[in-house]
Amino acid sequence: MIEHVWESKVNLANKSVLVTGGAGFIGSHLVDRLIEERPGNLVVVDNFTLGKERNLFSAKQKYPNLKIYRQDATEMRRMESILRYENVDVAFNLAIECLPKCLTRPKSGYDTNVELTSVICELARKGYYKTLVHFSSSEAYGSAENIPMMESHPLKPTTPYGASKIASDHLVLSYVQTFGIEASIIRPFNAYGPRQNEKTYAGVIPLTINRIFHNESPIICGDGLQTRDYTYVTDLADAAVKICKERETRGKILNIASGKETTIKDLILKIAELMNYKKPVVYEEPRPGDVRRFFGSNLVARALIRYKPRIDLEEGLRLTIKWYSDIFNRK
Repeated sequence: MIEHVWESKVNLANKSVLVTGGAGFIGSHLVDRLIEERPGNLVVVDNFTLGKERNLFSAKQKYPNLKIYRQDATEMRRMESILRYENVDVAFNLAIECLPKCLTRPKSGYDTNVELTSVICELARKGYYKTLVHFSSSEAYGSAENIPMMESHPLKPTTPYGASKIASDHLVLSYVQTFGIEASIIRPFNAYGPRQNEKTYAGVIPLTINRIFHNESPIICGDGLQTRDYTYVTDLADAAVKICKERETRGKILNIASGKETTIKDLILKIAELMNYKKPVVYEEPRPGDVRRFFGSNLVARALIRYKPRIDLEEGLRLTIKWYSDIFNRK
């Protein structure tokens, strides 16, 4: 078993930090944020199914010694070797089969997501690293029954993806209770921003930007009155680092939400306005298992890590549109 020495307050400087799913949308922004903490070693594990080399370009410029393993994080023996070799202290677990993929391959998606969490928990139990920050999802709640949605909200997922996140969260908490691992769970609401996948399994924001950029009508699935609570990705990455550093978050789940509710229709119309697109939108059939209402409470995060979103939705959309426009103009 590897011995880890920790001070009373968690300081990531000079520590060895692992990010599974680190080449993905949220993971790569987390890597950028972690560089600011001056870690002694920074390691990314990603199978690059959705992750991209370009997402880590700025990180490699700022942190030339960034280690990148093209690796499936469900493979226990290989993960043991990586963590032993890199002498990891902290793991951020973002490796995932995304929601849209879980709609087309529900059994595979569910099984993979739970297995990813099982492996990272076992590695903690065996002492390969000290602290886990596990990424959950607001999809675990299902549609809002109480507003705003607190961490105590009933767990009634509408998709296999949401069910896999509940199972994973309970697995992490069971390892905390049974084996005493040190873990915190971050439960984000609707992250958006640069680097979100714009092709296969794209979310509504990159999909809409892509269609408008190519002079195609944006699409609203259903009536467009379903709501979401959008969090800009750099706010989420910053919250994850603060959760890691704050020991009071151990064994707890923290929502990361803006605390503001936006309809899909208003979101798409705002993107169209910002992109100066004046043609009508197209309505299609509702998406299977689509959550009707999301509106999160961030009271716990405000109390424990002094969380306060820095980027509002309009500013975040402007930044996101600019990033995708630059990408599309290069093609």
